[in-house]
Amino acid sequence: MDQRSVDAVASRLDSELIELRRDIHRHPETAGREERTAGVVARRLRAAGLDVTTGVGGHGVVGLLAGARRGRTIAYRADMDAVAPDEQIGGGTQAAHLCGHDLHTTIGVGVAEVLARLRDRLAGTVAFVFQPAEETLTGAAAMLDAGVLARVRPAEMHALHCGPFPVGQFLVTPGFGLPGQDRGVITLTGADAMARARRLAVAIGALGTVPRPASPADLDRIVADVQTPDGPLAEFVFMRAGVESEDRAEVQVSYRCWPEERHVAVREDIRRLARSCGGASVAFPKDPFPAMVCPEREGRALQRYLHRTVGRDRVAAMHAAIPFSGEDYALFLDRVPGTYTFLGVRAPGAAIETSYPHFGSFTPDERAIGHGVRAMAGWLATRTRG
Repeated sequence: MDQRSVDAVASRLDSELIELRRDIHRHPETAGREERTAGVVARRLRAAGLDVTTGVGGHGVVGLLAGARRGRTIAYRADMDAVAPDEQIGGGTQAAHLCGHDLHTTIGVGVAEVLARLRDRLAGTVAFVFQPAEETLTGAAAMLDAGVLARVRPAEMHALHCGPFPVGQFLVTPGFGLPGQDRGVITLTGADAMARARRLAVAIGALGTVPRPASPADLDRIVADVQTPDGPLAEFVFMRAGVESEDRAEVQVSYRCWPEERHVAVREDIRRLARSCGGASVAFPKDPFPAMVCPEREGRALQRYLHRTVGRDRVAAMHAAIPFSGEDYALFLDRVPGTYTFLGVRAPGAAIETSYPHFGSFTPDERAIGHGVRAMAGWLATRTRG
């Protein structure tokens, strides 16, 4: 199977897939409630001839596409849930697809349909994993607990995510990815505990080295920085700390850091500051939620493949992690090698907020769907051959 064959089949699905994305977009379902979306996905996969299992780790859907030739089993993951109102930047009163999961789901379905039509040329098996509850970082764990990898046993796993890059551009992530997340609670007792808690929150907040973006220019700078080798984001701490209740002298802490092992030093800094306040107890989970670190070998292989098929001018590499985002796909990559690639969805001349996930103004260029389907269908077909 060559890329030309993939492109020819994919071109016949472009309009239909855009309509599918719009349908999913009109019916956003938050983490753990993806029943309708899962049903749409399952019907499309069955119609394409895949062997489909539903209810995997909640509303997860797994579709198996067996090629006509011998080869390896490769998995492809797409997330399905929408963003809840309290996670939307700029406010929101209803769930909405502001993280691009409607595009991710559509691209996953499109890749399955393209490869199904080329089944006679496909080697091996592709397992399509449609995951619920990514926004709450619980869906991947639920699918793993349900035995999804034990059942499928893929040699590799691959995924795409929308990003604030020019539409049709790909940003590969060999050796990089997204930070994990750590949370903690510091409880203060004794006289003047609330005042001390507020001062402690300010002191802990000062441990951060990366501020929250405050303007479109800040977002543009982040996009440039993650593509800069040894740039300002080579190491960072993105810290949030505050007293969230007037009834309890507790400092709630949440932070992301890079590299991942830096959390050991950050925790010690927080404990040191808490001790300096007196009458404070600090509680952290045993381990932070893990960072997603993409393997170097598979990432470079994808980069070379995209150079050949879409052109060097449309492929860049990440050299730092994005400070403000996490991803539970990390749990899959902890178990099998693979890739995680950003797909540009920023329309020509559009403000960056229209392509930056979780902003209320997120309006991705739908032409990205076709780019994603073509690239991932061709890539998966090469990987099943081994």
